Amino acid sequence: MQMNQISIERSTLKTKIDKVAAAFSRLKGIKEGLVGAEHAGGIQFDEWDWEVGVGLYGFLRRAIATGDRKAIDDLVAWYAWQIDRGLPPRQINSSAPMLPLVILTEHVDRPDFRALVEDWADWLVHKLPKTEDGGFQHVVKERLNDGELWDDTLFMACLFLARAGVICERRDWIDEAVYQFMIHTRYLSDPATGLWYHGWTFNGRHNFAKAFWARGNAWITVAIPELFELVPSLNPSDKRFLSNVLASQVRALKRHQRDDGMFHTLVNDPTSPVETSATAGIAYGILRGIEAGILRQGDRVHADRALMAVLGQIDAEGVVQGVSDGTPMGHDLDFYRRIPNLPTPYGQALTMLLLIDVLLEGDPQS
Repeated sequence: MQMNQISIERSTLKTKIDKVAAAFSRLKGIKEGLVGAEHAGGIQFDEWDWEVGVGLYGFLRRAIATGDRKAIDDLVAWYAWQIDRGLPPRQINSSAPMLPLVILTEHVDRPDFRALVEDWADWLVHKLPKTEDGGFQHVVKERLNDGELWDDTLFMACLFLARAGVICERRDWIDEAVYQFMIHTRYLSDPATGLWYHGWTFNGRHNFAKAFWARGNAWITVAIPELFELVPSLNPSDKRFLSNVLASQVRALKRHQRDDGMFHTLVNDPTSPVETSATAGIAYGILRGIEAGILRQGDRVHADRALMAVLGQIDAEGVVQGVSDGTPMGHDLDFYRRIPNLPTPYGQALTMLLLIDVLLEGDPQS
């Protein structure tokens, strides 16, 4: 595989993906279980949560692109098991595993999957608490976050809703998902820099610490090009608007990327720690943006640089180092600077998304 001046062997990428996936399982506190034809154990992720949803989305993209029927069957079995045992309460983050599920419904005949997709999408539109202006309130299992918009909502819930609208032929669901992209852009995107704030609250009407949190920015870099692929029938005016939003953000991100390819926890603060999960997410988003025709091929050099930095953060056991701990909304910038780095499942998941996408680029079957 040739990436500008960077050459990476496919076998090396496959080995890295397997190790990162195995470490993902261990970090979730369960025995190793991978997705893929070469792994008879199937999927053994116990918990239905956003971290697993992100990881399974990457695995599903690879399975579909390469025609790996065993991997698809493993995913079907995992979802059937989760549904049979009972799903956790619905909120923004627990919606993330619904994105791979709605895509699965295009490849398997499972009326129970389709029924869950329709019911969950309807819940997001009609029963999820809304903020002023009809935004999706960032409800999580720990708290309601009354009146708050967070940037990760777009990946965790709105991409699923958009694809559900396509699959179920519900234009109103597509329109609602796109509206959420617009309303989040209005309150979270900074027009002066192009970067995105972590959150906004209507209770006081402010952006909390005004933090340009790197992982939050990464969710946006990823979510916009994913929306373009998941909804081919986006209105031209919406595509034009969101394309410019992404291009503006990426211009800003490039200015703040370190020479070694990494990004800081606070994008514009070189005194804050460097952070691998954001670096992986931004690299993946740039690659997807190029694939979607939103970003220029010249932006590839920044994704390549970030990719090499991320590869350097994967240890011999497949654990991704340099990932910031879970990050609730901060009320001052020091809150973000003090967050420790430690191995996390979402660091593994975002890294898998990046490596799988790079692998698929060089796969003749994809």
